[in-house]
Amino acid sequence: MAELVIQPDVEFIQKVTHGGGGDLKKCYQCATCSTVCTLSEQDRPFPRKQMIEAQWGLKDKVLADPAIWLCHNCGDCSEMCPRGARPGDVFGALRQQAIERFAWPGFLARLVNNPRALFLLVLLPVLLFGAQWAVGPEAQSVHGNEMEFANQYPLHLLEALFFAICGLVLIAFIVSVTRFVKAIRAEGAGEPILKNLVPSFIEILSHKRFSDCGSEKNRYYGHLLLLWGFVGLAIVGTVIGLGVMSGLVTTPLAQASPLKIFANLSAAMSLIGVLILLVDRLKDPVKRLHSTYFDWFFLVVLTSIIFTGFISEFLREAQLPIMYPVYFVHLVLIFMLFVYAPYSKLAHFVYRTIAMAATRGT
Repeated sequence: MAELVIQPDVEFIQKVTHGGGGDLKKCYQCATCSTVCTLSEQDRPFPRKQMIEAQWGLKDKVLADPAIWLCHNCGDCSEMCPRGARPGDVFGALRQQAIERFAWPGFLARLVNNPRALFLLVLLPVLLFGAQWAVGPEAQSVHGNEMEFANQYPLHLLEALFFAICGLVLIAFIVSVTRFVKAIRAEGAGEPILKNLVPSFIEILSHKRFSDCGSEKNRYYGHLLLLWGFVGLAIVGTVIGLGVMSGLVTTPLAQASPLKIFANLSAAMSLIGVLILLVDRLKDPVKRLHSTYFDWFFLVVLTSIIFTGFISEFLREAQLPIMYPVYFVHLVLIFMLFVYAPYSKLAHFVYRTIAMAATRGT
């Protein structure tokens, strides 16, 4: 008989329990979770298998399992678990650990997920935009007598900076995803990922799997609105940025501009979605208890971006000087959202797409 040697990673178990999976050890493998989960497939069941792997500290095996990304944390398994092991929360902690495991550079992932490092994460963009403010033109007459954000932050320089940032973030994602693909291949995920990327991406945009969840329909609507609003903002931001840099678009945009209207509608959609998710967490004492810094970081940063964006727009229309410091905060938050994207909950979108592509058709 072949000998099986188990070498548990105790530190990994502690990170999972401290990262939201504190009830992991309550699981006694009754398989109720896999039975009630509408997303669990017969040839790739979860979360029972992954729960025991996490209990045993099989870090490399469980973090390379695409199934932890096929879970949408709808709450059905946690609600029905007879022991209160809350598999959905454990999977959330496993996804956080997977991001840290595959992220590049690794130290940034550890910083983003460490509340003690929040000061440093904020300090970097504060110094960056503060230096630009200090050496920039006076906040007044570049656009005649009107106060405009471009007076303090010339838009062509700002757009160039953010496009450069997006390039660095893209490189970080490529390296991280390459590591992830290599790991899941080693664990036997053999489907053609590139071939399946487009249908998997479309499925995520439609939130089809999320709609199959039974316990928490509010999260489905919240995620759907947030996703489509965010996509809309990304599209209009890219169009305006390229337009400004090429000289085809001039700012500020008129309120009746189709781009301005589209941007405001997208921001409103994102705001409604994120507020649904925030209220959903705050009104439920169990969710509040199990919510982690990793969960709150993305939601709070994104909510703050939308609020400061709307406030900045209102203050500019009213021509109030306080618009400049509010816009400064807005820029700092946008920087945090994008630069730390590969290490925050925003990375779920990328990892989940890859995982679905790697298992599609199996």
